Amino acid sequence: MQFLLAFVVGGIICVIGQLWMDLTRPSVTPAHILVGYVIAGALLSAFGLYQPLVDLAGAGATIPLSGFGHSLAQGAILGVQNKGLLGAFAGGIEATAVGIAAAVVFGYAAAVLFNPRS
Repeated sequence: MQFLLAFVVGGIICVIGQLWMDLTRPSVTPAHILVGYVIAGALLSAFGLYQPLVDLAGAGATIPLSGFGHSLAQGAILGVQNKGLLGAFAGGIEATAVGIAAAVVFGYAAAVLFNPRS
């Protein structure tokens, strides 16, 4: 049942982004979707609305970009509690360091291995 919930919730999050792009073309680009999802995840997390979705769907809510925003917000909140105001900056980076490092490493590997066509 957990796999089904993860699939359905993750799919709904992706469908919302796809509809957002398709119905507002050409003004909304994939970059807008990326930023919008990260901000939405952070805001929902700050108001305590994203954690119940994570508890329900697990990876279906943490893997999409909104989950990255949730991790940033939770890290920043924890950083402020432990280190004060400067912890707001360090906490978000600490909480998402693995994801950021993976994006850099895999992005570099893709750039080295593949040759783009014009």
